[in-house]
Amino acid sequence: MTAITLDRNINQNTFHLSDKTLTALTEIMYEQHVEAGTYLFWEGDTADKLFYIKEGNVKLIKGTSDGKEYILNMFDKGDLFGELSSFMNINYSYNAMALTDCVIGVIQQKDLEILLWQHGEIAVEFLKWTSLLNQITQSKLRDLTFHGKLGALCSTLIRMANSYGEKHDNGIRITKKVKNGELGEYIGATRESVNRMLSDLRGKEILGQEKGFLYIYDIDALKDICHCENCPLEICRM
Repeated sequence: MTAITLDRNINQNTFHLSDKTLTALTEIMYEQHVEAGTYLFWEGDTADKLFYIKEGNVKLIKGTSDGKEYILNMFDKGDLFGELSSFMNINYSYNAMALTDCVIGVIQQKDLEILLWQHGEIAVEFLKWTSLLNQITQSKLRDLTFHGKLGALCSTLIRMANSYGEKHDNGIRITKKVKNGELGEYIGATRESVNRMLSDLRGKEILGQEKGFLYIYDIDALKDICHCENCPLEICRM
């Protein structure tokens, strides 16, 4: 699962679909209004649609057998996400929930297949989308698997800086407020564990916090902890 920024006013990513592809997609999608807290799809549902966020925010979450939930991705206005089962029937292995009231453009697989068959250049762009999907998934799995909870937390903070950061006198201010428990859902850690790790990073003057906002004072230190490979911004994002 991943996202491509379609909206030209969104500049979090450097990877964009062409204007021609954007126009073609908007012509085949139908609009759906979704209230906050509503699930767009559930784990086990057939993967046969793509979703384009016109307004609002959506998160993908994965539940575990012990009752924990992991946040896999956060999507905002201008993002396209979902999976398709072109060569075999596949089901979603995660849930998608609207965090706010949303306006969603839904693209049916059968309509997209006709579009790709008619326009080879659009098909090429979707191959790039699939490649980007795989790279983002692999990078997140690498962070969680090889560098421990602290490395995964540092990686998440870097992704937040790329997605929601703004330059500040002392570094980078994360404009999106995120609770420690939510950070824990990204990396499979308890809120108490996140509290301890953040406290340690603050003690080393790598991070700061003011009025609920996180400040990154030394992003290079975060990169050293998670052995950052300096992935492109379209991969290193929430």
